[in-house]
Amino acid sequence: MHKMILPTLLSLALLAPGIAAAQSATPSLPAWDQLTPQQREQLTAPVRERWNNSTPERRQHMLDHAARWEAMTPEERTRARQGHKRWSDMPPERREHARALYQHMRNLPEAERKAMVDRWKAMTPEQRRAWVEANPATNP
Repeated sequence: MHKMILPTLLSLALLAPGIAAAQSATPSLPAWDQLTPQQREQLTAPVRERWNNSTPERRQHMLDHAARWEAMTPEERTRARQGHKRWSDMPPERREHARALYQHMRNLPEAERKAMVDRWKAMTPEQRRAWVEANPATNP
């Protein structure tokens, strides 16, 4: 009997994060005002630590990001989450390419941007690598 307790406890420990994630998606969780002080601390501590360890410029960026997020519609937030996931799942080389291409195109007029996208799509992987080497992102 005792031989089964340890594997069972280990299994439960491994499943706990998944269960917690599933529970967090349920509407039965309390509103912020109903959370205990410990629960609130658990939620806010990582942000506080990141804030305290940040430069003034980074803090301003965090505030600006929060304001933009607050102004988004639910659909825009969903698209933003999907874009973040797509970026996180992207291989490092593709991220480097995306950064370089974005920096190059961000201030181009619409017609030139479209032409650059068309050229990019027509390039081979080797041509893209060469283009990125010739046009590196300045602030990865």
